Amino acid sequence: MAWQRETFKKIKQIPREEHVLPGTTLCAGCGGLEALRLAAKVLGDDVLYVNAAGCFTMLAAYPFTPFKGSWLYTTMGSAPAGAQGVRDALDVLIAKGRLSKEEDLKVVVLGGDGSTYDMALSSTSGAVARKLDFYYFCYDNEAYGNTGMQLSPATPYGARTVTSPCSLQHPAGATQEKKDIFELWRAHKPPYIATVAPRYPLDLEEKFARAAKFTGPKLFLALSACPTGWLYDPGETPEVAKLAVETGLWPLKEAINGDVTHTYIPKRKPVEEYLKLQGRFRHLFEPTVQTDVIAHIQSRVTTYWERVKQTEQGA
Repeated sequence: MAWQRETFKKIKQIPREEHVLPGTTLCAGCGGLEALRLAAKVLGDDVLYVNAAGCFTMLAAYPFTPFKGSWLYTTMGSAPAGAQGVRDALDVLIAKGRLSKEEDLKVVVLGGDGSTYDMALSSTSGAVARKLDFYYFCYDNEAYGNTGMQLSPATPYGARTVTSPCSLQHPAGATQEKKDIFELWRAHKPPYIATVAPRYPLDLEEKFARAAKFTGPKLFLALSACPTGWLYDPGETPEVAKLAVETGLWPLKEAINGDVTHTYIPKRKPVEEYLKLQGRFRHLFEPTVQTDVIAHIQSRVTTYWERVKQTEQGA
């Protein structure tokens, strides 16, 4: 049976009220900010954001932030530990009657892929194992974006970063495969995990609404198209972000108590349509086309979706 949205079925159902206000110093065309803005429409104002050092650090210029909710800044590796402290403090205040349940706050970690896939993984694993009741929002732009687009565990095969340049020794650029953080989280058995993309707003809103029904750790991996690091015109963010999903490179899915469901099945355009729009993959097409590298990327996508089809047919 196809996945069905229960709360958000039409664009007009997305709340019009903004909870992340304009005027930030993030880069024009930031896909991560677009995803967060949509997520906040479901999360509302009663939120305390715990921000790991990264691109989203630029959201705040002390003492101002664009959030109607509260804000706590931490090091790159300690945001989940900070969330633990906040959640515990809120629970203690409620238990002592010093804070009413109506004044309780949602605790939301904001982390980039460098923090999520790498530096804060130990802290995150501990928080999930302790069944901490929090949201983890990862804006994934597939590199250490705030410090110059260095290679991260989320950098895909074939991408060029400042620390995985295209060279005679490594003509493909990055030769690693992207770490599957979705499955690493799923192994911890949290109640809810999902991937989202801002070009599919109803899918994104629905997932945040569904996650609100669960107590415990909740992960959202948000595709964050990055014109500064991926090297394309900011006006092309919608097209780049949509093609990531339509080529099958960014699957939209959720896992409820470990059971995975794909929430959108694309017809799958060739991966070249996505790759050729970005300067970080330009070396795959100029001065000569690296057909073996492109074929490798396409093969992994095809294999992934064939496995999905087999799993669903066997279910």
